[in-house]
Amino acid sequence: MQLGGNPLLQEMQALSEQLGTTNSADETHKSSVLPNVTQTIQNTAGSDFGQLLSEAIGQVNSLQSNAGQMSKKLDMGDTSVTLTDTVIAREKAGVAFEATVQVRNKLVDAYKDIMSMPV
Repeated sequence: MQLGGNPLLQEMQALSEQLGTTNSADETHKSSVLPNVTQTIQNTAGSDFGQLLSEAIGQVNSLQSNAGQMSKKLDMGDTSVTLTDTVIAREKAGVAFEATVQVRNKLVDAYKDIMSMPV
């Protein structure tokens, strides 16, 4: 399957490039809102699928934890956290969680298909 012509992939790459080009005034907000948005994907040949899945779930957990901490700081009146940063962090955590749920659903469907195959 070739991913080069996928319009969704092209849109994601364009958004990734936009996130990479920010001015210095945005850098203070970028560190609090985007902890590890871009990461280098290394060669995963021979890697344990369970370990990769566990790392992905850990990243979703850290996004949710970060969003919760920012919400708590905002509720407490901390001036270092803005409403926009908090909303963005919560949305990112929500999107990451929804993506994780969709991956889980696809894995369960694939497992059911494999188990229903005649031997």
